[in-house]
Amino acid sequence: MSIPPNRRHVKPPRRYDSTRRRAQAAQTRQDILQAAQLLFLEGGYTGTTINDISAAARVAVETIYRGFGGKAALFKGVMEAAIAGGAARAAIPPEERPVVRAMIAEKNPRRVLELHAATQPGIHARAGPLYRVLMEAVAADPEVADVWNQLEAQRLTGMRRIAEQLKNLGGMRPELSVEEAGDILWTVNSLAVYHLLVLQRAWSPERYRDWIASTNARALLPGRKRPIPPSDRLPIHERRHD
Repeated sequence: MSIPPNRRHVKPPRRYDSTRRRAQAAQTRQDILQAAQLLFLEGGYTGTTINDISAAARVAVETIYRGFGGKAALFKGVMEAAIAGGAARAAIPPEERPVVRAMIAEKNPRRVLELHAATQPGIHARAGPLYRVLMEAVAADPEVADVWNQLEAQRLTGMRRIAEQLKNLGGMRPELSVEEAGDILWTVNSLAVYHLLVLQRAWSPERYRDWIASTNARALLPGRKRPIPPSDRLPIHERRHD
């Protein structure tokens, strides 16, 4: 007696869709960051709780802690998203972002500084209000102070990379070190300078952009020596003293 074959159709095991899972996780992260940004701007850092953010983003509190680790780290994520131009952009490594790639590929030192200057008005307009929220909370929360230090360290590292690129292109003043040039960029491109010129002195974003590009170029790039005025070439006893 033969045993009839089992003709029942057996479905193959369902393949795990990792791409869809990653997309859902990325969307959840974006929702949390967007909700957190709005609440931090409305209620400040100390006035906003993780429970508030979880309710606004419609996610569990545990999801926020699992994804970010705590409120200070979440605020840092909000800041990085604002600087990058959105949570989706922040997920892309800086060196792979279009503007940064264009800067890396550029061989003209002056153009490198112009490309970088073009990014600054938008960054400060987006991140400036959050920086003010951050500074208000620094005194009350040591973890927030650490976030400030981390963000400024990251910004300084970025400025030094630009300085190093200028040096490698042969386009930096020989008397400057990479560290000194990075310090100059870090200062000129700071939120403090943007706040003074754009918010207090009412400069347009375009005027501010052009000013930091030209200021950085004068400070960092080799330039022609200024001609000595004719009166200064004369012997001291022949100069006019009006």
